[in-house]
Amino acid sequence: MAMAYLVSLFMVMEMIAISRFGFGVDGLRMDYYMMSCPLAEFIVKNTVNRALQDDPTLAAALVRMHFHDCFIEGCDGSVLIDSTKDNKAEKDSPGNLSLRGYEVIDDAKEQLEEQCPDIVSCADIVAMAARDAVFWAGGPVYDIPKGRRDGRRSKIEDTINLPFPSFNTSQLIQAFGRRGFSAQEMVALSGAHTLGVARCSSFKSRLSNADPTLDSDFAKILSQTCSAGDNAVQRFDFTPNTFDNYYFNTLIRRNGLLFSDQQLYATPRTRAIVNGYAMNQAMFFFDFQQAMVKMGTLDVKEGPNGEVRENCRKIN
Repeated sequence: MAMAYLVSLFMVMEMIAISRFGFGVDGLRMDYYMMSCPLAEFIVKNTVNRALQDDPTLAAALVRMHFHDCFIEGCDGSVLIDSTKDNKAEKDSPGNLSLRGYEVIDDAKEQLEEQCPDIVSCADIVAMAARDAVFWAGGPVYDIPKGRRDGRRSKIEDTINLPFPSFNTSQLIQAFGRRGFSAQEMVALSGAHTLGVARCSSFKSRLSNADPTLDSDFAKILSQTCSAGDNAVQRFDFTPNTFDNYYFNTLIRRNGLLFSDQQLYATPRTRAIVNGYAMNQAMFFFDFQQAMVKMGTLDVKEGPNGEVRENCRKIN
């Protein structure tokens, strides 16, 4: 009975997403490649699934890549561009050095160029790959509108606008608010931290500063992790390759990995949201997929404002 309810709920969720975005947002459409490259979605999904079967940790990497792409210059594939002697690109920013999964995007792009040259943008591939990674890891099923064009700008200095692990809740609300997100949507998107790990360099300051929001036993675990150096990693929750709501339960236990994570529970304004998602995974899934669809439409490039790159790593 419960399973039937969840299936019905997810069908309603998808219908809402399609009804809201099916006829285009900023020129995007669900069926954008139906005539020009009908196998586009199939090729991306197969490429992502193959990669995740070999390395399940790439699910977190692909979701994170989409976020880091959209938050800077909009969803335009700018995070994929390699630096040149004349330009330091976004991917060489300290906040992006730990990004992974570029080879998955390259693989999908190569296949798509063989199937339908100059049609499918790198920005769309990144967005579809993140969606498929969420579903592969057990998260909500949702569709996204397509039709993004690739940007021609990728500057390391632009990444100053990325949220930092040291942000408190007010700073997070402000940073996400500038991109049009509510506090609730910010917390839902933060739930992507149910996947993956973080390096010691991102949370070691909590140990030296005796962070009062950090559980003492968890602090010992983090200290042991960091004894192996700044690149040692710690998982965000107990199921780092499964998309679920365990992340929010870790915050309630004061086991949030990053300072910015734990602040979501430490702050009264967002604590109720965290509690709600911890108790109701279906509600978290619903809000997350809605927020992801919204994020995927940030400052998309259209027509002459963008291009379809032949190689995702460089401007045409």
